[in-house]
Amino acid sequence: MSIVGRWRLVIAVLALLGSAPAAWAQAYSGSTLEKIREYGAIYVGHREASIPFSYLVGDEVVGYSKELCDRIVDAIKDELDDPTVKVVWVPVTSSSRLLMLMTGAIDLECGSTTNTKIRQQQVAFGVTTFVSGVKALTRRDTGIERIAGLDGKVVVTTAGTITERLVKTALAARNVSARPKNARTHTESFAMVVSRQADAFVLDDALLAGLLADSPDRDKLKLLDENFGFEPYGIALRKGDPEFKKLVDTTLIGMMKSGEIEKLYNKWFMSPIPPKNTSLRIPMSDMLKQLLSNPSDSGI
Repeated sequence: MSIVGRWRLVIAVLALLGSAPAAWAQAYSGSTLEKIREYGAIYVGHREASIPFSYLVGDEVVGYSKELCDRIVDAIKDELDDPTVKVVWVPVTSSSRLLMLMTGAIDLECGSTTNTKIRQQQVAFGVTTFVSGVKALTRRDTGIERIAGLDGKVVVTTAGTITERLVKTALAARNVSARPKNARTHTESFAMVVSRQADAFVLDDALLAGLLADSPDRDKLKLLDENFGFEPYGIALRKGDPEFKKLVDTTLIGMMKSGEIEKLYNKWFMSPIPPKNTSLRIPMSDMLKQLLSNPSDSGI
């Protein structure tokens, strides 16, 4: 579905619920909790194929980030003393997610969004809940073993991600010149490597592992060992709403202290997950362990 199509879907859902305020056509700057109270619903953005963070299994939204947002939604209901608040799951893309937050079309974005200083000028982030390395996926028959081997090769990234900037920086540091391409979604980028339209697809390693686990071509593909960089993930929310950010952070930090986040991590990164009951087998990094002990919302 196109971005325009997704926007039409969001508007249609809001209209059906009788809760589409005209002010959402512009940037929304009011209290998120008051908005939720007034319209009796919270709109939660999710990705459709960001395994294992936020993705669809049939018509159901599942994933690590999705479950984090479930806990935040529970905290919102408690704060408002209203268990009847509706939860509307809204599909977003890499390109649409921040705009939909800023305009009030969604109230939380629960996917695989990197917290960066540039993005902090537009939206806020909860404390970091994952740290990903950025790697290249290639076909085994390309002979590419290191980042330097991408010289002259076609390298695809997904539109709306910060990966393109990391790729340019890493390649320039190695005096490597690649031919860049963009695709609309991670699934399309992945397919370009499989179909030989691209030699490599650069993305966060956990997302690549999820795509590999779900692919019948996984034995023909591999990840390079080198990292292009590291990215901290956070639940995104609107800027300028300290009350709502405090609620989000308090909920997440409480999960960190209780060990609940570690249990969720093991569920989604170390155990079999749907739809094919394949385990990604990604142990928690030392960097993430430190951030769970000392929570931070700093971006890169």
